[in-house]
Amino acid sequence: MALMAYLPAFSQMPAVLSLKREGETRDRWLKERVETILPDIMRREGIDMWLIIAREYNEDPVLKTMLPSSWLSARRTTMLVIYDNGASLETLACARYDVGEVFKGSWDPEAQPDQWLRLKQLIEERDPKKIGINSSPWFGLADGLSAYHKEKLMSVLPEKYQSRVVSAEPVAIGWLETRTPEEIAVYQQICRIAHQIIQEGFSDQVITPGVTTTEEVVWFYRERVRELGLQAWFHPTVDVQRADPENFDHLRAFSKRPDQQVIRHGDLIHVDFGITYLGLNTDTQQNAYVLKPGETEAPAYLVELHQKALRLMDILTSHMQPGVTGNQALARTRQQAIAEGIKPSIYTHPIGYHGHAAGPMIGLWDQQDGVEHAGDYPFRVNTAYSIELNAAAYIEAWGKEIRMLMEEDGVIEPGRFRYIDGRQTELYTIPRPLHKTGQ
Repeated sequence: MALMAYLPAFSQMPAVLSLKREGETRDRWLKERVETILPDIMRREGIDMWLIIAREYNEDPVLKTMLPSSWLSARRTTMLVIYDNGASLETLACARYDVGEVFKGSWDPEAQPDQWLRLKQLIEERDPKKIGINSSPWFGLADGLSAYHKEKLMSVLPEKYQSRVVSAEPVAIGWLETRTPEEIAVYQQICRIAHQIIQEGFSDQVITPGVTTTEEVVWFYRERVRELGLQAWFHPTVDVQRADPENFDHLRAFSKRPDQQVIRHGDLIHVDFGITYLGLNTDTQQNAYVLKPGETEAPAYLVELHQKALRLMDILTSHMQPGVTGNQALARTRQQAIAEGIKPSIYTHPIGYHGHAAGPMIGLWDQQDGVEHAGDYPFRVNTAYSIELNAAAYIEAWGKEIRMLMEEDGVIEPGRFRYIDGRQTELYTIPRPLHKTGQ
């Protein structure tokens, strides 16, 4: 059967909101998240006060997700205080002014000139049992409190409260990783935009075999993202594997950018690409085959390897159950895949506010036996992941081993794992066939 592309021609690009509408949406989401998901997370972890403190241009990663859309950075020293009084959350800013609609300004410098002493008063007035701060040895996204600010905080707190200070790591991760129903719904369009851009680049509208280089395709993607008013959260990678003596080098793929190469007929092309839109990120790796003159479909051995990689994704997502840890899912997946004759390498990660986001790590390319601490974190519902991995096989026709690298974004929902905007189930071909074989 001939391989057909997703679409015989490019579909219309989904709408991209104006900056104003995007900002309004993100501000509404922030308010909803604080009201609906944060209380449960704080109560689940037994922390009744969460302090988030950072300076302008040295922002805590969590703080960045709490700022209103009109704030592009913290201002001076920004202090947010979130307190669970048992009935609801108080969300305060130890600042002269409100920080958006959510955090109400609670510092009058005329009454108390010292901002840190005002913070101390806010704490004493509420008498929390556990005061969470963003300090973590294992999760960088939960380690945003600077050494100076931690030292300063402890110096102003009475001894009674110093002993109540704990790491807010589980609250910070829970806040960052959990998606609301509306975020998940809109995430599909964000992923669709990313998929559409990839398809545009992997076409004869961009690639002329024998002429176009991989680096030119990379810069097509960068320019296309800018043209749409979006951002790329990392510089894309475009590389090729082909029937030549050079083996695909795993180390080169992850630690060095591939050299610029001219794309030829018979190449297997791979892209790693991600965008940021509405405060959420995508991370996608897809593949295309450049048809030789007279060919109408990719060789059977590439199709078979692509299907093996899809099967590896299915095995992995079947083990990504709430309560299971990243290391457990990794070990179970590798055991099952190897038993099925697949040579796996798995390096899947959470995605959301950040490209490499908060939550359980499911392998690293150089740590296939598990990831200490980060891999011991469990999966939870309403969290999103980039299912990133590869399946390797020796290709007789090429005389070497190659890898089919794949990555697609999905979400764990109650009772199931679902790809947010589907996934590439067939290799693209360049050019796309205009007609099915035999017509």
